[in-house]
Amino acid sequence: MKWTKLGMLFCPDRRYSWMRTHAANPVAEWRGGDLFRVYFSSRDDHKRAHIGYVDVDIKNPTEILSVSQEPILVPGVTGLFDDSGVSIGCIVPHQGRRYLYYLGWNLGVTVPWRNSIGLAISEGVDAPFIKVSPAPIMDRDRVDPYSISYPWVMIDEGRWRMWYGSNLRWGSEQRDMDHLIKYAESDDGIHWRREGKVALPFQAEGEFAMAKPCVVRDEGLYRMWYAFRGEAYRIGYAESADGLDWTRKDAEAGISVSDTGWDSETVDYPFVFDHAGKRYMLYNGNSYGATGFGLAVLEEK
Repeated sequence: MKWTKLGMLFCPDRRYSWMRTHAANPVAEWRGGDLFRVYFSSRDDHKRAHIGYVDVDIKNPTEILSVSQEPILVPGVTGLFDDSGVSIGCIVPHQGRRYLYYLGWNLGVTVPWRNSIGLAISEGVDAPFIKVSPAPIMDRDRVDPYSISYPWVMIDEGRWRMWYGSNLRWGSEQRDMDHLIKYAESDDGIHWRREGKVALPFQAEGEFAMAKPCVVRDEGLYRMWYAFRGEAYRIGYAESADGLDWTRKDAEAGISVSDTGWDSETVDYPFVFDHAGKRYMLYNGNSYGATGFGLAVLEEK
């Protein structure tokens, strides 16, 4: 496969106090016609992540139609699992509701952070997202004792399925994490069963992180895009017949850094979606979204 880059869509201009820098982890939601709402995580003056959005016409995506003046989800109060920030993972529509799964940031002392997964639910297309609990729906436990991260959730033949990040170890530096992608299941999208199943292992010397999975089910095949890194983040790709056991095919991802510009150092945090017979990818570039997010379209065979 090969992706054609359509350009950088949005980067904050420091206009709002909650959106000083970064537009990380872009997630698209179809709003009708060719209109999409792209949610993302942005940082305030204290580097705490908030979730906001922009509206775009997919036929002319570099022209921003509107920007949220207020965040749709904010950090929790001091002491909660998300007091240092909230970063979006995905949105799942179900029976008229919208389930927003997010990463709650909790900064540490002996380690950089200890993160958990939270959930906010919207009762309708324009209803606000309300956190279901001040506590996470998935926290550290016996199979994930260190830290967990960005969830991707889909309802697949009646099963709620989640692919999420988990540390195998921790230390005082990011390179100490050995953070890879695991798998969980649920009956209701709130209470999750985990057995420590590793969905996507490391495969190269020097890799220490894989994050932000995005899973699409095509006929007879599951496809996953994700960010992985050794020296710098790149976008990887894997395939599976059942969503449990995956074969990494990173060389077939079809997208990498540009020669110059906003995504010339790294590409990461992919979100893949279909519209009007085309497949698109939102992604971040340099510095974890500090240079904004862009859009690419899959070339037709």
